[in-house]
Amino acid sequence: MAGVLDALWEDRDVRFDITPQQMKTRPGEVLIDCLDSIEDTKGNNGDRGRLLVTNLRIIWHSIALPRVNLSVGYNSVINITTRTANSKLRGQTEALYILTKSNNTRFEFIFTNVVPGSPRLFTSVIAVHRAYETSKMYRDLKLRGALIQNKQLRLLPREQVYDKINGVWNLSSDQGNLGTFFITNVRIVWHANMNESFNVSIPYLQITGGYVLGFKIDPMDKLQDAVKEINSLHKVYSANPIFGVEYEMEEKPQPLEELTVEQPPDDVEIEPDEQTDAFTAYFADGNKHQDREPVFSEELGLAVEKLKDGFTLQGLWEVMG
Repeated sequence: MAGVLDALWEDRDVRFDITPQQMKTRPGEVLIDCLDSIEDTKGNNGDRGRLLVTNLRIIWHSIALPRVNLSVGYNSVINITTRTANSKLRGQTEALYILTKSNNTRFEFIFTNVVPGSPRLFTSVIAVHRAYETSKMYRDLKLRGALIQNKQLRLLPREQVYDKINGVWNLSSDQGNLGTFFITNVRIVWHANMNESFNVSIPYLQITGGYVLGFKIDPMDKLQDAVKEINSLHKVYSANPIFGVEYEMEEKPQPLEELTVEQPPDDVEIEPDEQTDAFTAYFADGNKHQDREPVFSEELGLAVEKLKDGFTLQGLWEVMG
């Protein structure tokens, strides 16, 4: 059942200086908002850029040099706040702070709207991220959820039931549990007939994952029909996934392909030994100008500099490793 979804990274990763191809929307990814005159205050202070908000990630790129860019997936976001920042284009002004974690490393991003008086930078990103967080049922495997009501599946927005199969055994226990399958356009749901709260929701997005669930359907031809139907719906879903992030702006933005510019090759030689700092500027503590007060660490048995909020010694050791 491997398919196009195997390569899904857009909502999971933090990536820097991605290619024009990686900036394009993937199947199921929708451009929700486009904001011009946005400064990447943390890594490219003083550089006017464009912020693209999709249903899976935010993309920022420099207007003058689009190959200078970054992609931040919503699943990597830990926290979004607004605070004062020092912008070269605006001075002291309210900015959007986004704290993320990717591959055990924390990155902080600060975006400032160069045009004064518009709150759209804050409202768009915060609202779309909230829509992503509240639609995990489309993307995550869920056990023992509030899935069934009066023996019927509680449908998600844009979800349609294609088949209901009785007499499906869940083989998660030695004796097995007899239940019912609901096969929809976004997931498969099973629940026990004797206890509706004993259930599992399996999005097609997770079928290629490493979690194995066993089900038994008799007779064999009924099982083969179910497998054929699930394979068919999974193939349709893979071609145009429904990620469940529903948010619309009053003004529709241009397609992403029209907003990104193909970059001609630079007539510049890159020194292979020169260390790149494309992402070091975004380390969550990269702008510390003075040491914090010392505190006693019971874990280490000695005095250490007080950690920044949200950090632990264990997490720092994992980054070093």
